[in-house]
Amino acid sequence: MNFDQADFEVRCEWGEKGVLQLASISDVVVIIDVLSFSTCIDIANSRGAVVFPYQWKDESAKAFAQSVDAEIAEKRGDSRYSLSPASLLPIASGTRLVLPSPNGSSLSLATAGTPTLTGCLRNCGAIALAAMNYGQRIAVIPAGEKWHDGSLRPSFEDFIGAGAVISYLEGKLSPEAQLAVEAYRGVRQSLEHLIKQCSSGQELIKRGFEQDVDLASEIDVSNCVPKLINGAYVNHAR
Repeated sequence: MNFDQADFEVRCEWGEKGVLQLASISDVVVIIDVLSFSTCIDIANSRGAVVFPYQWKDESAKAFAQSVDAEIAEKRGDSRYSLSPASLLPIASGTRLVLPSPNGSSLSLATAGTPTLTGCLRNCGAIALAAMNYGQRIAVIPAGEKWHDGSLRPSFEDFIGAGAVISYLEGKLSPEAQLAVEAYRGVRQSLEHLIKQCSSGQELIKRGFEQDVDLASEIDVSNCVPKLINGAYVNHAR
C-alpha cells in the first residue's frame, strides 16, 4: 500500500514515521516543532548562533557538546540556555549550542541526507520560500508530542505551524497538506489565544513559561532560515 503521498508535490505527515516515509522521496524536509524546538532554533540562528540538535537528554549530551566545542542547553529554567525560546533571546552571535530535544532533534537527525530545514510560526513565510529553492517535492513534518508510553500525540500547535508554512508553498498539495492549511487559516485570527489554551501551551504556562508560548505564537516575524549543515542548524537565509 502507498502511504507516501508521492502523487503530490507538497506532503504533510506526522513525526518520525512521516520522516521515514517522505524524506527519501522529497527534495527537502521541513521539521515543525513549535513548542519549542523550532522556535528555539529560529531565535538562536537569527542571532548568529550555531545549534546542534541532539536527541538524548542524558550524560551523553555533555560528551557530545565537548566533542563539537559547544555549550549545552540544560533543563528549562535551570540554566542560561535551555529548550526555552525566552532563554535564547540574549544569545550571542557565534555561540555554539547543543540543544537536546526528543522530538525536533530526533526528526532533524532522521532525514538521512535530504536537505533539512526547521520552521515555526515565526518564520513560516521565509521557510516556505527557502524550501521551494530545493525543488517541488516538499515534505512538511509536524513533530507532535509524546504520551508517557512514547507513542505519538498529534499536537495543535505543530499542525497549525505546518499549515502556516504550507500556505506559502506552490504546487499540488496532498489532502493532508490541504487540511493543515485550512486548519491554520481557520484559527489564524485567534491563534495566540488558542495556543495558550491547547494542551502544550497550558503545560508550559502552568510551569511558568508563558513568555515561551507568546514568542512561539508570533506569525511571520522572522526571516531566519535554519538549515541543518554538518549536524548543526545555521541561518541559511539568502
